[in-house]
Amino acid sequence: MKITVSIIALCLCVPVFGQTSLDGYRAAVADYSWQLKIAASKSDAAAETMGQARTGYLPRLAMDGSFTKTFHHYEGVEPWTFGVLPQVVQTVYGGGSVRAAAKQAGLGYDIALCDEEFSRLDVRYAADYAYWNLSAVELYAASMRQYVSIIRSLKEIVDRRFAEGYIAKGDVLMIETRLSEAQYSLVSAEQNYEVALHNFNILRGTDAVLDVRLAQGIRDSLPMPVRVLAAEALSRRPDYTAARLRTEQAEIGVRAARAPFNPQLSVGVGGSWQPFLPNRTGATTVDGSVFVKLSVPIFHWGERRRAVGAARAVQLQQEWSAALRHDDIVREEMNGWTALVQSRAQVDASEESLRIAGENLSISTYSYGEGLATILDVLQAQLSWIQLYTNAIRAHYNYAVAVSDYQRITAQ
Repeated sequence: MKITVSIIALCLCVPVFGQTSLDGYRAAVADYSWQLKIAASKSDAAAETMGQARTGYLPRLAMDGSFTKTFHHYEGVEPWTFGVLPQVVQTVYGGGSVRAAAKQAGLGYDIALCDEEFSRLDVRYAADYAYWNLSAVELYAASMRQYVSIIRSLKEIVDRRFAEGYIAKGDVLMIETRLSEAQYSLVSAEQNYEVALHNFNILRGTDAVLDVRLAQGIRDSLPMPVRVLAAEALSRRPDYTAARLRTEQAEIGVRAARAPFNPQLSVGVGGSWQPFLPNRTGATTVDGSVFVKLSVPIFHWGERRRAVGAARAVQLQQEWSAALRHDDIVREEMNGWTALVQSRAQVDASEESLRIAGENLSISTYSYGEGLATILDVLQAQLSWIQLYTNAIRAHYNYAVAVSDYQRITAQ
């Protein structure tokens, strides 16, 4: 008995293992996504740039070397000489350029992380869209197959009644025309399914023609999301955070533009290894030195003013871009919520209409078989049923996409 129960349980569980869930598909798409890989590489590059900028605080070691040989020979003087000059230099004050560059690089790294997170939201939405689109076209193809089956069943009745002499040839021609149209629509629906299947598989990096069984569908019960206030949506959105960071980065850029025109102070120690001058014996000497270097720009024909002015213009551009991003997100949230509520209402209305159309089709088909209705009544009932079935599929699809889009807009 236990073995039998185990076999039954195994048989019930096997189809589930072969199905693709929405969460599993999202993870597969994220793992394969080239867009996320590019965003991650940009974050890595920003991290390296930040580390490079911070090296400006550290002392630098450099060495200059030269070797010279003359073509004219002078009595008692060697025709060659060389010099090796190592130096360790520490910038004490660089006009604020080092600090500004380090802060800009740090903000650039934060911006890259925000861009990477926003790319993740886009990739997740693309995965949801492909998943629900495949579910929708699969249902539409199934509805067209059912529609063709319904017309064929009616054709059998029409052929039988025509053979018995109860109806005219016109009814036969009308049902054959309707069947031909339905078969043509079925071919188009199956083609759309193949295209959606290819897009679905390519997005996750698998064979394009691999057969798929979806664990969820657009006609499943999707919970209505809770509305997120615009202020909370703004705080969640990584692209808005990145826009504000770019404004701060541009503000620091003004200081960076001013820094080369400020006084600069550096100290260092160095040495030299070279022959005596003039080089009579080839003997060399080693010497050391300590130095302080001060540079004070005085007059550059207004270069400082123009450089700072250009940087301030960039700062204003970033401030206005952040304000524009603010308005866009507020508008997206309001429009996304409106689309969500309306699509939900359309789902309820379309399901009720579809139920009524199904009852009307059953009654019309039965009445025609009993000779109580005309072929036109049945054909009209069939056409209404497939139209309302298509409307229901579209309503469910719009609602599922609206849910995913609102989650993307509010960065949930």
